[in-house]
Amino acid sequence: MIKVLIADDQELIRQSLQIVLETKEGIEVVGTAKDGREVIQLVRKEKPDVILMDIRMPEMDGVQCTKIIKDIYPNIKIIILTTFDDDEFVFSALKHGASGYLLKGISMDELEKAIHTVYKGGAMINPEIATKVVEQFSEMAQSNYDVSIEAQNVEELTDTEWEIIKFVGRGMSNKEISGAMSLSEGTVRNYLSTILNKLDLRDRTQLAIWEVQSGSGKYRRK
Repeated sequence: MIKVLIADDQELIRQSLQIVLETKEGIEVVGTAKDGREVIQLVRKEKPDVILMDIRMPEMDGVQCTKIIKDIYPNIKIIILTTFDDDEFVFSALKHGASGYLLKGISMDELEKAIHTVYKGGAMINPEIATKVVEQFSEMAQSNYDVSIEAQNVEELTDTEWEIIKFVGRGMSNKEISGAMSLSEGTVRNYLSTILNKLDLRDRTQLAIWEVQSGSGKYRRK
């Protein structure tokens, strides 16, 4: 059963989503919140698997709330639901660890699919928004965007961690990495967490950018 928390400042939307989602097999709505502060309180109590997060909320908006939740509970998946497709919100939410960014006009079947997808470790982004994400990464690739790593931190990496970094740079998912290295997905996730801590990086996107742009292999000790 996937435990879902709904966060939206409009009561009608909260109730509508709850009513519909509770009819979906394998999904349980464990609570609703009208702002980011209520989300944090409910997360501590209910430990949801997936949060449907509105962007525009009073007290604390969806971006701020996403950052706090992912810092404390990195395994909780967050899908941003909004009527706005503002670039700033898109990249801020994704940067802080959101697994999906969907416009509220999607169908309930699409939303159900998105919940199951992010719960399994995937990502869901509206086609219109995905185009902007691709454009942004293209601009980053053509610019001088760089991720710097302290040499001392690099020296702490093990051979297994180097292999995982290489696969992340190729864009491989945790499942693909686990298959390639004969490790469980949970073990891969643990390795990634350790790697990010060692290199003082925010997420696997920064890790992939560093691996690709800096040619991280040159740092590896012989």
